[in-house]
Amino acid sequence: MAAKPPREFFKPLAAGAPAPRRDLPVRLERMIHFIPPHLEKVRAKVPDMVGQVDVLLANLEDAIPFEQKEAARRGLIEIAEKTDFGQTGYWTRINALNSPWHLDDVLEIVPAIGNKLDVIMMPKVEGPWDIHYMDQLLALLEAKHQIKRPILLHAILETAQGVANVEGIAQASPRMQGISLGPADLAASRGMKTTRVGGGHPDYAMLADPEGDNPRPRFQQDPWHYTFAKMVDACGQAGIKPFYGPFGDIKDLAGCEQQFKNAFLHGCLGAWSLHPDQIAIAKRVFSPAVDEVLFAKKIVDSMPEGGGVAMIDGKMQDDATYKQAKVMLDLAKLVAAKDPEMAAAYGL
Repeated sequence: MAAKPPREFFKPLAAGAPAPRRDLPVRLERMIHFIPPHLEKVRAKVPDMVGQVDVLLANLEDAIPFEQKEAARRGLIEIAEKTDFGQTGYWTRINALNSPWHLDDVLEIVPAIGNKLDVIMMPKVEGPWDIHYMDQLLALLEAKHQIKRPILLHAILETAQGVANVEGIAQASPRMQGISLGPADLAASRGMKTTRVGGGHPDYAMLADPEGDNPRPRFQQDPWHYTFAKMVDACGQAGIKPFYGPFGDIKDLAGCEQQFKNAFLHGCLGAWSLHPDQIAIAKRVFSPAVDEVLFAKKIVDSMPEGGGVAMIDGKMQDDATYKQAKVMLDLAKLVAAKDPEMAAAYGL
């Protein structure tokens, strides 16, 4: 299949639509906090939530009962109309492309609140063709309703076909903001034998070598390691953002924190939070550790242009470690801009 010519990639797909973004907005997105917008008591809490999270996502898909889909859509619009989000992103997860609610989701939301909506999250993306469809549809709606900036797209990786096509998905459009791992649907698509939503599994483990009759130590493994790595590489190649999705066991805070740590170390910039208790975990985990930031500052200060070699605290530093330090320090600056306490701890 012929690729789209590079000069055409950043032209609007509809006359009058805003020009596609050449660079993603630089924003802190440590937690994408899901809320059910059909519930009035939840909508009433939104003003307080906005200051606590980096991204507020009004969910229209899974976890919304069929008979409440339209109410959820109305609630999503009401929240946007009544809320000043400030630095907080406002996203929605729409219903899947093959669902009976998908088209109405897009046709009602974009005209009503397209200028306040930052990102549309697309479930069960199978390949770049799904992104191409939404890219064209959004351009037409943006042109018709005079939306001032392009609405970005975020794909959820939750089918075997989607994982196989993740590089094409990541590069499908300038609208692509990022990709999240959706472990529950992906497990079902692969035929994995688990009912857990993310995290490890006691049966996915390795045994140490036998030593006589002594009990053999057993180490639980991460069944998502391969998919994480493939997703992060695809996002890195395309210049978009990788995220971990949901951790379903709300009461297992330690397990949630460890899964988020695994994602952070892999290169993810954030994760979904399904409960207020997970907000604090995501905020802590996806903010770089103070000692790491202080050491990164030493590296950058000693090698301001990244060239040569330096010995810092007995460790050799060169251009490669300078780049690692820049990643840590750039993220710390975003955190510091939003959190005065962390700014003081980082010395920024």
